[in-house]
Amino acid sequence: MPPHFLVHNPEDSAGVIVVEDAKAGMELEGWVMDTDETIHITALDDIPIGHKVAMGDIKNGDTIMKYGHDIGKAVADISKGGHVHVHNVKTKRW
Repeated sequence: MPPHFLVHNPEDSAGVIVVEDAKAGMELEGWVMDTDETIHITALDDIPIGHKVAMGDIKNGDTIMKYGHDIGKAVADISKGGHVHVHNVKTKRW
């Protein structure tokens, strides 16, 4: 079975959902590409394909890392397994 989400390295705080059916309460399987590990997270929300899932608890103001890159900062607390997107992450540019 293919993974539900991808992460480049263990330091990433967000993984990218790569399936259509990531629903709240599901046990999601992820693949850490740099280490070839399989990890598991329970989804707290329905998360659409291409959106992100929190790898651990993220506090308001924390930097969000995806695929080894800083993609912005949290503007709200996000629990492990939560939906990480424009409603709780903003760019640091503006």
